[in-house]
Amino acid sequence: MQNIRNFCIIAHVDHGKSTLADRLLEITGTIEKRLMKAQYLDQLDLERERGITIKMAPVKMNYTLNAIPYTLNLIDTPGHSDFSYEVSRALEAVEGAVLLVDVSQGIQAQTLANFYTAKNAGLKIIGAVNKIDLQSPMTEEIIKNTAKLLGVDEGEILKVSGKTGEGVEVLLKKVIEQIPSPKTYNIPGGGKDNIFRALVFDSFYHEHKGVVAEVRVFSAEGGSASGGNGTSLKEGDDAYLIATNTEFKVKELGSFIPELKIGEKIENGQIGYIATGLKDPELLKIGDTIVASSQPLPADKKNLALAGYKDPQSVVFVSFYPEDGDEYEDLKRAFSRLKLNDSSIRFEPDFNEYLGRGLKTGFLGRLHFEITAERLDREFHIKTVHSFPSVSYKIRLQNDKWITVNNPKDFPENYLEVMEPIVNVNILTPSQYLGSVMRLQDSFSFKVLSTETIVNSVLVSISLSLADLIRDFDDQLKSASAGFASLSYEVSGYEKAEVVKLSVLVAGQEVSGLTRIVHKDEAEKDARQTVDKLKELLPRQQFSQAIQAAIGGKIIARETIPAMKKDLGNFGKNGGDRTRKMKLWKKQKRGKEKLKDIASHSKISVPASIFRELLKK
Repeated sequence: MQNIRNFCIIAHVDHGKSTLADRLLEITGTIEKRLMKAQYLDQLDLERERGITIKMAPVKMNYTLNAIPYTLNLIDTPGHSDFSYEVSRALEAVEGAVLLVDVSQGIQAQTLANFYTAKNAGLKIIGAVNKIDLQSPMTEEIIKNTAKLLGVDEGEILKVSGKTGEGVEVLLKKVIEQIPSPKTYNIPGGGKDNIFRALVFDSFYHEHKGVVAEVRVFSAEGGSASGGNGTSLKEGDDAYLIATNTEFKVKELGSFIPELKIGEKIENGQIGYIATGLKDPELLKIGDTIVASSQPLPADKKNLALAGYKDPQSVVFVSFYPEDGDEYEDLKRAFSRLKLNDSSIRFEPDFNEYLGRGLKTGFLGRLHFEITAERLDREFHIKTVHSFPSVSYKIRLQNDKWITVNNPKDFPENYLEVMEPIVNVNILTPSQYLGSVMRLQDSFSFKVLSTETIVNSVLVSISLSLADLIRDFDDQLKSASAGFASLSYEVSGYEKAEVVKLSVLVAGQEVSGLTRIVHKDEAEKDARQTVDKLKELLPRQQFSQAIQAAIGGKIIARETIPAMKKDLGNFGKNGGDRTRKMKLWKKQKRGKEKLKDIASHSKISVPASIFRELLKK
C-alpha cells in the first residue's frame, strides 16, 4: 500500500485535463501509442463531440521511479459546474489532486471552486500550468497567480503540455513524491475490526455482470486478508451492501486500464470495480459501503459504514414523456440505468392529460438536463417529449400551509406567498469587461454581493434567481465578455418572489410542456417572445394555427401561423378564369376547416428541439 498513489486532475472546462490524461496513459505504457486516441478516457460519444468531460473516469497506471514500482490510480474529472458533484465524489476517493491551469486563459471561476473543494477535502494539491507549447506571453504571470492561489513558491508550479508530453514525466515524479500513500479507515474509538470496507463512488450497469460498483477500499489497518475479510476481497466472496441491506456474491472484480481488467483480488488502498451480479439498479446507492461478509458481521451493520456522500439537491426539473405511450416502462428502466451511472438524477412518476404517463426528473443544472436528454436518445433509443425546465418553488396557501411545487402545471391559482430559489454566482472576468458584465442587470435582476480584484481580473459575487440562471445567463455573460468571463454557482436559499403561471396554447390546446412560471413584471415580454418564437419554429400545417399565451385564462399575446396554400396551377397567360380558382379555394377552405377540427381534438406535438430553442432568453 505504500507504493500506491491515488489522485485526480481538476480544472476549469477546456483547460486540458483529458489531453493530459492521454499523455499519462502513454508515458506509463497503459495504452499503446498505436491504440491511442484523443480524449481516451472520455468514453461517451457526447463527451467527444462536445469536447468536455461529463463523467469521471478512473484508470490504473504502473510506473517505476528509482527502481521502485508504483501503482498510480488516476481519476479524470469534469470541469463544468453542473458536474461538480462528480468532482466532489472523486475527491473523496483520492489523497491528492493536480490543479491544472490553461496558460492562455489563466485562473477561471471553476478553477477556484475546484481548488477550494479539494482544499476542504484535505488533499495534497500540485499546481501545474498546461499548454506551454502555445508559448503564451501570459505564462509567467499565470504561474505567479497560480502559486499565489496555492500559497507556494512559483518554482513549485509545474509547466506541462498535454499535447506534446513536455513536463509530464516531471509531473509523475511529483505525484509520487508529494501525494501521500492511501489513508486507512480509522474505526471510531480506535481498535481493529478485521472487516473489508469499500466506498462506492460510482457505478454502471453491465448486461452480463449486472450492477457494477466503482470503489475505493478503506479497510482498517491491520486487518487480515484471509476469508475475504480484512484488507482484500476476492471473486466468489460473500459481500454486503449496508444502505440497502443486500447480500451478494462477488461475480467479478478488478481494475480500470481504463477498460475493465479482471483481477484476483482488490486490496486496501486500491481503486477498482466489484461486479455484484445484481439486476435491480435500485439495490446499489452511491456513497454506500460494501463490506465482506464471509465472517459473521455485527447485528447493527450501519456502524460499519463509511462516511459516504451528501445527497445532491436537484435544482432543475423536467418532465419526460415517451413519444410512444407504450414505451413508458422502457423509459423508466432507462432512467434507472442512467441513475446508476449518474447518481445525481432524481425521478418520479408524472402524468399529462395529452402526453400520458411520464417521469418528472430532477437535475443539477441546464447542461446536466441537456446531456441526459441526449444520452436517453442515443444510448436507449427512446424518443421523448419533455417539458420546459422549471425550478422548485415554495408556496404558502390560503390556509397558511406551505407546499413545494417543481412542476408548473401544479402551480395553484390562489396563494398567499411564493418563495423562489436563489443562487450565489461567482463571476471571474477580465477587468476591461466589468462594465459590460454589470450591464447584464438590464436583462437579469441580480444583486452584487461583493467584488474582489485578482491580478488583472475581477471576481464578482452576485445573487441571482435560479430561474434566470438556467435560461441563458451563461450565454449572455459570454457575449458580454467576448467569451473571457466564467462562472460557478451554488444554491443559497429562497427569497420572496412575484411570479405568475404563463400558459401556452397551440391551435386551442394548452401545451403543458410549455407552461412555466415567470416573474410578474416580465410576463408580458416573455409571452410575446414565446409566441413570436413559436411562430418561427413550428411547422406550417394545412390549417391555420393560433398561438396564444395566457395568464389565469386571460390571453396576453397571440400570433397565427397561416395555413399552407395549394398551388392552383397556371390557368392560361393571364392566370385563367377566376371562378374556377374560387371553386378550388372554397373546396380547399372546407378541407382546412375539417383538418382544423380534427387537430382540435388531437394531441398537439411540439418537437423537443423547439423546447431547447425556447430556453434562450
